[in-house]
Amino acid sequence: MNAPLVEVHPDAGALATTVAGELLSRLADAQEAGREPQIALTGGTIADALHHELARLSPGSSVDWSRVVVWWGDERFVASDSSDRNAGQARRAFLDAVGATQVHEMPSTDDGADLEVATLAFEETVREHGSGEFEVVMLGIGPDGHVASLFPGFPQLEVDDRIVVAVTDSPKPPPERISFTLGALNRTRALWVIASGEGKAEAVAAALDVEGTVRDTPARGAHGRHETTYFLDREAASHL
Repeated sequence: MNAPLVEVHPDAGALATTVAGELLSRLADAQEAGREPQIALTGGTIADALHHELARLSPGSSVDWSRVVVWWGDERFVASDSSDRNAGQARRAFLDAVGATQVHEMPSTDDGADLEVATLAFEETVREHGSGEFEVVMLGIGPDGHVASLFPGFPQLEVDDRIVVAVTDSPKPPPERISFTLGALNRTRALWVIASGEGKAEAVAAALDVEGTVRDTPARGAHGRHETTYFLDREAASHL
């Protein structure tokens, strides 16, 4: 497995613009090659900035968003209209504006099922609509080194026979979440970890250190089949 690439940008704004432009380029190339690309989005502050840049830059690109299949790496199991939902953030910022129609939100509590039942049902959705490989998976990284909702020391890190897993005791509220497993996230041509701010610097350094474990720093277990890139601003890269 090749070592991750690292790109450092001056600030969060430049980071968001660069990643948005790179994603649009990858999607356009995939569509030109005859693929219907599938992507996984993430949440958080830097993701929101990225999503607004996608809304701004998409009209000048050749990407047909109706032919892009959209997923999320994880989601909070709360009401569908909760501000905690990653999907709501992305819809407001860019998905509705660019005309994305193949959008697969993870279940919410509105569906009436408990968390485990909802997780199993969503796994069937992935089997039905997933292509078996993402074009690009985008992940944030927590100050503790977690990605998606896969936290240090949690048993979900060891799951290798599921596509998605339920998380019932997230150390970050809300406690109930649904997350793709590392094995599923890694079925991607390119995996990008996007981090901004001094608060992420220690985790980024641990993820990229030559020594360490996935159990302690889950981001170490996230990698693409052809490319793994850490897109950072100067503050997030300050401990490298």
